Amino acid sequence: MRLSVLDLLPVRSDQTTSDALAATVGLAQTADALGYTRFWVAEHHNMPAVAATSPPVVIAYLAAQTHQLRLGSGGVMLPNHAPLAVAEQFALLEAAAPGRIDLGIGRAPGSDPVTSMALRGAAGRDDTDIENFPQYLDDVAALMSTSGVHVALRGRNLMSQNYVLKATPAAASEPRLWLLGSSLYSAHLAAAKGLPYVFAHHFSGQGTEEALAVYRGEFKPSDLLAEPTTFMTVNASVAPTRAEAEELMLPNLHMMAWLRTGQPLRALDLVEDARGIELTYQQQAIVDSGVARAIIGSPTEAADQVRELAQHFGVDEVMVNPVASAYRGVDPATAPARERTLELLAKELF
Repeated sequence: MRLSVLDLLPVRSDQTTSDALAATVGLAQTADALGYTRFWVAEHHNMPAVAATSPPVVIAYLAAQTHQLRLGSGGVMLPNHAPLAVAEQFALLEAAAPGRIDLGIGRAPGSDPVTSMALRGAAGRDDTDIENFPQYLDDVAALMSTSGVHVALRGRNLMSQNYVLKATPAAASEPRLWLLGSSLYSAHLAAAKGLPYVFAHHFSGQGTEEALAVYRGEFKPSDLLAEPTTFMTVNASVAPTRAEAEELMLPNLHMMAWLRTGQPLRALDLVEDARGIELTYQQQAIVDSGVARAIIGSPTEAADQVRELAQHFGVDEVMVNPVASAYRGVDPATAPARERTLELLAKELF
């Protein structure tokens, strides 16, 4: 069993962005010391509880402070960026930390429409450009390759020229490219292009089994990959008792309930502030669903849940998103409950 980590750089109500980033560094160093396989950071914009706006910046920062973890994006939202810019960023990361960089790419905007417009620019790409996503994906892969992309240039009074466009001048290795998704679209595309694939089970929880079956059934070998490769993502909160694990996870569950019912978002509550909050019937159903599909409980319970999940979906790697909040009085620059989740799982599963 391989274990990995997904991190959204959560921002608690007692934290600044600097505190949240410091806590993520501590989490990554804990994962590194315990022998976790990879540590991925997400891309979200203009969300009060999420500081993960720029995966390549965070990855570079973590690479300088860890030793063996594979570091990656879970993921870069490609519609927000020019393919060359993404290729340049990750080619440079790979040069700085050879053999340790994963480039996970997603199709969702990771933000609301207003933020998307501000991010892409009024004259930039819009949602209609999503049709070009498969081509953009190919462009990123080609630009990061050691040979680059050959562009035929023709002009008046000029003979045809073969112009070479590369993400970096002399690549010795390339980042590992992954396609991420929460729908069947990404499963079909990853299979057709022969890419490794990850379904966002931690976020959606619906259609995971069907998406993985589609991916495995339709997979076509490529120069990048000979056989289908995938793993699971899942939210997790592990503590000495199940009651404490549930209490630590509740602020994150509330945040998801507010997000999905269109309520104003805020920084992640501390545990004490989440107690006794009244929810609507719909919000409570979202909370209950989140508990049902999460890894949550005592170390033994949680380890059994991980094994069952891996067996059910046929994977040999599970990526946990440690979503535990904190109690009042904890050092804002730390996330002890998230670190403890990793420690307790590793003790049971490694």
